[in-house]
Amino acid sequence: MAGPELLLDSSIRLWVVLPIVFITFFVGVIRHYVTQLLHSDKKVDLEQVSDSQVLLRSRILRENGKYIPKQSFAMRKQYFNDPETGFFKKTKRKVVPKNPMTDTSMLTDMMKGNLTNVLPMIVIGGWINWAFSGFVTTKVPFPLTLRFKPMLQRGIELLSLDASWVSSASWYFLNVFGLRSMYSLILGHDNAADQSRIMQDHMTGAAMAMPPDPNKAFKSEWEALEIVEHQWALQNVEEELISRDLNFGGFFSREVKTAMF
Repeated sequence: MAGPELLLDSSIRLWVVLPIVFITFFVGVIRHYVTQLLHSDKKVDLEQVSDSQVLLRSRILRENGKYIPKQSFAMRKQYFNDPETGFFKKTKRKVVPKNPMTDTSMLTDMMKGNLTNVLPMIVIGGWINWAFSGFVTTKVPFPLTLRFKPMLQRGIELLSLDASWVSSASWYFLNVFGLRSMYSLILGHDNAADQSRIMQDHMTGAAMAMPPDPNKAFKSEWEALEIVEHQWALQNVEEELISRDLNFGGFFSREVKTAMF
């Protein structure tokens, strides 16, 4: 037999739920404008950008080369992997190792990122966990398993409490990653308040960044492209399309009914 339903005091909505939402939102707005004030234009090396784009083109050719004819694939592969004139064979870059301890711009960007992203989350999260400790704020409208208790009930060690209830600390973290639509509506899509977008940009930038040694990256990409054999995925697409029953009768009858009404 199920136990009695837990009823929350209406004052929790006014003194816990809404303050956490407002604090999280205004901290994100402040973070956005502070990030704009501390933003500095990075020096872009044209050669490094060109090399990263070449590696990206070669990777796309390896993954999607089956959708172009064999001659087109061979021409692109020859441009990259030709033994004499191929880009990966003839291009040699001078590697200058960067020391992060002496590169002031790298240290400055790291400090700015910690100041605007990591530090506010730690400070505000710790203060909310201290000020609103032990409160149950809301309940998700669907049942959850016990595996969700550590994520949704931080700060509340109560085994008898249903996993659908959300604590104040977890409510704060849900708001940190759940106010994306409000930030986009008020600050625009290109804002610095959305933590999930910042993490996604970091992951995308890390994936597209140039490796420290371009020569090793060129050699690895040359080896990966060299073993790729072309297998055209659209070889018999005309015959397959003609052999299918396209059911044009139903299509034309639907057009006639639309024109009549």
